[in-house]
Amino acid sequence: MLDIVLMSLESIMANKIRSFLTMLGVVIGVASVILLTSLGEGTKMYVQQQLMGIGTNLLIITPGKTETTGHAPPQSATTRKLTYDDAMFLKRNAFTVKDVAPILVGTGKIKHQNRTRNALVLGVTGSFENVRNLHVEIGSFITEEDVEFHRKSVVIGRTVKKEIFGDENPMGKMIWLSGMKFRVVGIMEKKGLSLGFDIDDLIFIPIKTAQDLFDTDKMTEMLAEAVNAEMVDSAKEEIIRLLKKRHDNKEDFSVVTQASLLSTLNTILSVLTYVVGAIAGISLVVGGIGIMNIMLVSVQERTREIGIRKAIGAQNRDILKQFLVESTIVSAFGGGIGIIAGAGIAVSIPFFFPVVPVKVSLWSILVAFSFSGAVGVFFGAFPAQKAARLNPIDALRYE
Repeated sequence: MLDIVLMSLESIMANKIRSFLTMLGVVIGVASVILLTSLGEGTKMYVQQQLMGIGTNLLIITPGKTETTGHAPPQSATTRKLTYDDAMFLKRNAFTVKDVAPILVGTGKIKHQNRTRNALVLGVTGSFENVRNLHVEIGSFITEEDVEFHRKSVVIGRTVKKEIFGDENPMGKMIWLSGMKFRVVGIMEKKGLSLGFDIDDLIFIPIKTAQDLFDTDKMTEMLAEAVNAEMVDSAKEEIIRLLKKRHDNKEDFSVVTQASLLSTLNTILSVLTYVVGAIAGISLVVGGIGIMNIMLVSVQERTREIGIRKAIGAQNRDILKQFLVESTIVSAFGGGIGIIAGAGIAVSIPFFFPVVPVKVSLWSILVAFSFSGAVGVFFGAFPAQKAARLNPIDALRYE
């Protein structure tokens, strides 16, 4: 077998440029598979980190029930809203829930001196800071007293601070928010982008003050934190039971766990990763066709050589092995170079584009290399069989 490998290598090296061009299709195919799957895996890792970064053991409660039975959705007039009292009821009575943070989301225009901009406003309680894992860096967050007394206190994100106050210290300063005057009591720690959204471009006010500002008593959503990871499912069941009790025994709301949300996103991203990997794999097939083409040319060029080998005792299987090993070596070498190229490009991406998540996975390397080897065997089989079946007398006569 070693003789066959050495003979195949000698034949490959005799036509260096042609062999390299033949490998190039496999190189591009493998590199594409590695690169695209690395981007897909990196995106999955990024999404997981971002979701886990919003807090732990979370349940997201939203108004309205998602139906899958095919019935028409309920009319908006009959859809019951979530209220601040619903959140407080859960906080007092749900034993599997550590804390509850109701949220009211709206938009408002901020003004300070001659600077004005629109901003996303979150009406929250003091529980939001720990449940959502967003903390102040300077000053204090919204307190329960701020909520109960409808105080006009505001906590601002870093982006808002920079654009409204510049280098000025905003602590204790007054700003106008949609016609109401608020005092800055805190500045949030820098968080940056999360799932494409700028967390620093938010402002927080007491939730009852937000109800006054937006003239509504409904909540956009509620975040509930289970006591521990093992009790998340129990917490979901208890929340549903308690809220149904308050909503005339109707489940007109939805409860989604952090884990189920992550699982759904991972499933979607995994499918996308496999699809783009398969698309990149098409170029591997094209590379395999190139190998078959060159091997057929090689068989024709070496017809007389094959005839001489058969005349001195070489069996059909020996000729078959030689050409099959040759095509496999070409493909495997191309696969190896493709892995180095693809992984190298993937690893270097964060140095030039830090926001692009990349993760080179071992499974993608193994799959790409195995597939490149299989391509060599599959597309080299036909030329090898053609060479093995040559009649030695006809081969010797070939010019």
